[in-house]
Amino acid sequence: MSKTSKILAVLAVLGCASALAAAAQSTPSAAQILAESPPSQWRYPNPQDLLVMQLPAGRVVMELDPAYAPLHVANIKTLVREHYFDGLAIVRVQDNFVAQWDDPAGDDGGDPHKIRSLGRAKQTLPPEFTRAIAHSLPWVRLPDGDVYAPEVGFTRDFPAARDPADHQTWLVHCYGTLAVARDDAPDSGNGSALYVVIGQAPRWLDRNLTVVGRVIEGMDRLSALPRGHGPLGFYAHPAHRVPIESIRVAADLPPAQRPDVEILRTRSRTFQRLLAAKRDRHDAFFVTPPGKIDVCGLSVPVRKGPRP
Repeated sequence: MSKTSKILAVLAVLGCASALAAAAQSTPSAAQILAESPPSQWRYPNPQDLLVMQLPAGRVVMELDPAYAPLHVANIKTLVREHYFDGLAIVRVQDNFVAQWDDPAGDDGGDPHKIRSLGRAKQTLPPEFTRAIAHSLPWVRLPDGDVYAPEVGFTRDFPAARDPADHQTWLVHCYGTLAVARDDAPDSGNGSALYVVIGQAPRWLDRNLTVVGRVIEGMDRLSALPRGHGPLGFYAHPAHRVPIESIRVAADLPPAQRPDVEILRTRSRTFQRLLAAKRDRHDAFFVTPPGKIDVCGLSVPVRKGPRP
């Protein structure tokens, strides 16, 4: 090859590299991808499956999933509609783990004679740690595998896992997951004590506690709470507990007071674009794109939207 040909070949390679660099710089951000999504790829959650918790700092909105824990979801709604949680408290905030609320009289050091009545709610329930895989449950599988399950992905827009060999599926513990606290007995959780994950995803809890949903608004109000300094993050002094002003099912609120939020459908093209961007990010910041994503690595987007 002549000297001139070699120079032209080098310039051609450099030109390709420049083109690739330019293409990488033009990779859309998550905000751009979401801005380009059509309205049909978003959904308004069923107000019958939304809980609105009012704290002194503001509201927290949680979406329940009755497809995975129908007995516990029904019991929680019964407790809410009987105003069981009103006036109770967040009693435990363990750093990098969970924020938990229940009746303080039932905790160690509480007065068992003052435990609040469950009313029509059930005292005990069989655990709903897993359920059978069904065609009625949509499944968006992630491509990179998992340590805790044969398959992970999203179902009904909740992070989930499943084992096709056992024909079982379950919701997983990610940041923002809402689940039922219990004692040692598997059937000792009834929904009167709930917790939300506020730290690194504790996936070792999967299939050991009943997951009932996730927070879709107000996670900052839970994750910013003062940490408890007693064992397991319980508040050592009653004065440190965070009072719960009320919890309501959104469907029971006047329409103007219901949360005006939309959730991105995980079966949408927009969500697939977000996954690809998260896995294979190429822009000015990333020297080494991760090339993989775990089930807790991308929270399903939620945005303010018009009420139906």
